[in-house]
Amino acid sequence: MAVTLKNSKNATTQYEVINRFGDFTHIRCILETGRTHQIRVHMAYIGHPLAGDMVYGPKKVIKSLEGQCLHAGEIGFVHPRTGQYMEFKSELPDYFKTFLARLDGSRK
Repeated sequence: MAVTLKNSKNATTQYEVINRFGDFTHIRCILETGRTHQIRVHMAYIGHPLAGDMVYGPKKVIKSLEGQCLHAGEIGFVHPRTGQYMEFKSELPDYFKTFLARLDGSRK
C-alpha cells in the first residue's frame, strides 16, 4: 500500500485525462494489477491525490464529499469457482456527479 522497492509487488495503473478543471482533473484508470488501494497510492505518488481521500490525499482534504472521488464504473474478473468471466457496470454516484458539475460550473 505504498510505492517502495523493498518487500513490494508489481502494480501497474494506466490513466487517461477525461477533463481538466483548474486544480482538479477527471481521469479514467485502467488497472493491469489489482493491489489494495492501488489507484489511491499511485495517484498520490505522482502528486495527484484523489479528491476526498483522507488517507493518501493532501492535508487540506475535501471533507464535504461522501468519500474519495473514486468509482469503479466497470469491473470484470474470472469467477474463482466457476471460471466464468463476469463483468459489472455502475454509474457514478450522485455526490461524484454533483462535484464534477460544480467543478465544471466554476470554469465558466
